[in-house]
Amino acid sequence: MSAKARGRLLWRWRRNPLKRRSDVVEAWVALVAGLVMAVGGTTAGMVTSAAVERPLLAERAQHHPVPARLLENAPAVAQAADGGKFGRVPATVRWTAPDGSVHTGVARVHEGRPAGSRTVVWTDARGRLVSEPLTQREAETRAALTGATAATGVCLVTLAGRRTVRWRLDRQRAAEWERAWAEVEPRWSSRGG
Repeated sequence: MSAKARGRLLWRWRRNPLKRRSDVVEAWVALVAGLVMAVGGTTAGMVTSAAVERPLLAERAQHHPVPARLLENAPAVAQAADGGKFGRVPATVRWTAPDGSVHTGVARVHEGRPAGSRTVVWTDARGRLVSEPLTQREAETRAALTGATAATGVCLVTLAGRRTVRWRLDRQRAAEWERAWAEVEPRWSSRGG
């Protein structure tokens, strides 16, 4: 960084007889805002990411893939009412729970599969149907995006606070300028006349 750029960046910190109290306040607010964004944004992002990722990975550990059989033909995507996700449509299936009991329910299966086809459904520890959990990569991606959103939110709130303080300081400085001008202007204009 050049000396000129450094001087522009730090001008509010230099000694100057014309420096106002509001200039010092603005400099401190800028410094604190930068620290809050750097430390607080990073911390918020990391904490949020961990808080989102942990339950997603725990869900993946608690849900188990189980072999099942289709009891009906799975509709084609064009016939699915909800459009299906990744070529999957709801269909009735039968599976065996870990305790050996046989269950029947509706699960999402690959489209167009005929009745009697083998498929995989996801169950919890009791053998109840659950939705397929996110893969580890999907969970990590979702957590990272949520963490980035939290960090961005902290930074935006901090910037908004800084802008609000600066706006109030500018209003205060304008009012001080008006008062000073109201005091000086009558003496100044009478000299010229």
